[in-house]
Amino acid sequence: MTKEIKKWWNESSKYFQEDAKIPTHSAHWGVHTPYEKELKLLGNIKGKKILEAGCGGGQSSIALAKKGAICTGIDLSKEQLKFAEELAKKEKVKVKFVKGNFQDLLKYFKPNSFDIVISAWAFQYSPNLKKLFKQNYILLKKNGLFVFSMPHPFHDIINANEFKKTGYIKLERSYFKTGRYEEIEVWPDGTKHRFVGFHVKVSDIYNSLVESGFFVEKIIEPLSLKDKNLEEYYPKELTKLIGPTIILKAKKKE
Repeated sequence: MTKEIKKWWNESSKYFQEDAKIPTHSAHWGVHTPYEKELKLLGNIKGKKILEAGCGGGQSSIALAKKGAICTGIDLSKEQLKFAEELAKKEKVKVKFVKGNFQDLLKYFKPNSFDIVISAWAFQYSPNLKKLFKQNYILLKKNGLFVFSMPHPFHDIINANEFKKTGYIKLERSYFKTGRYEEIEVWPDGTKHRFVGFHVKVSDIYNSLVESGFFVEKIIEPLSLKDKNLEEYYPKELTKLIGPTIILKAKKKE
């Protein structure tokens, strides 16, 4: 599974960064969402040690480092990390980037190492949310924050291409059918690529957090249509009906 996801991201990194055009003025929570400067989920981050799990091109870590945070990003894609390192150098900020699997964070970091852990649109690649969340709990210091976003499970089962063609919502699979799914994508150059992800219900996310020891402060489903990027994949008219992103903010109880 990890090899398939790593392969897809190494192959798609260049095209994703060109299409997404994620800025570094503020941490980014995902498709069609307001930025951190508007949502204010992290509070005062100056001097805080922050880990970004599944950091991709590093834009959020770089944005937070600009505000005085001490940032580390981990990702399994060497191409994404290459982009991130070059971007950090260009932006003249220091961010530590680690090549690794966020499903096994304790292999790379010591317990009680971070004040905040964040992630944007990465945990849909986790086959075991409870294991993942428990490791994040162990990594956090007392009263540490855990804030992350994922593709909204309701939006995730809709066939966006069918909506663009007909204006009607068609479900690709049952909301209740959780676990691994895969798609064979045909890219504009004619090449085929295997995409692998994991579908979960909203209750799975919440319950996995609680069972890992976290206190869930809020669940938000924000919507912003300011950004025009990625509209090809996330049509605005569909987004107005069902937003593509869900964000959870949790806290370590101890």
